[in-house]
Amino acid sequence: MIGPAWCRMMAAYNAEMNRRLYAAADTLTDDARRADGGVFWGSVHGTLSHLLWGDTTWMSRFDGWEKPPVAQKDSARMIEDWAALKSARAVADERIAAWAGRLTEDCLAAPLTWFSGASQREMSLPLWVAVAHFFNHQTHHRGQAHALLTRAGAATGDTDLPWVVDLPALGIAM
Repeated sequence: MIGPAWCRMMAAYNAEMNRRLYAAADTLTDDARRADGGVFWGSVHGTLSHLLWGDTTWMSRFDGWEKPPVAQKDSARMIEDWAALKSARAVADERIAAWAGRLTEDCLAAPLTWFSGASQREMSLPLWVAVAHFFNHQTHHRGQAHALLTRAGAATGDTDLPWVVDLPALGIAM
């Protein structure tokens, strides 16, 4: 089972990698950010919008956030304006880090039950399993965005977790 320290570490990694991806995407034109790169959500912009959609969906289950205003099929277009998407991402990352900071072992072991729009049925899992999926989903789609950015000539810098996250700052002993 994952624990609170792992969740804090992954929230910090998520936020830092998002900062790096958005900074790299800022070096591209809007047309380049929206160019279809052959990934599931199409473009850098579409992938990053979907990623925010997914985070918002899961956080609505985990922490009572408002659900996204669009269905999954429209998630790549949830926020069309680049500046608004960047701002929403930064706010979400701060909120995710705050939530991760409140997690306890007991909380993570408790069941989470929700209605899955994708499966069209009620689901129930220990929270820790859903949280592991949440962070894995982020990494999966950031990898796609990273590939698109690299192909377009943008650079994100290092992406390896041990060199990206300040573990002592999170209270994680080295």
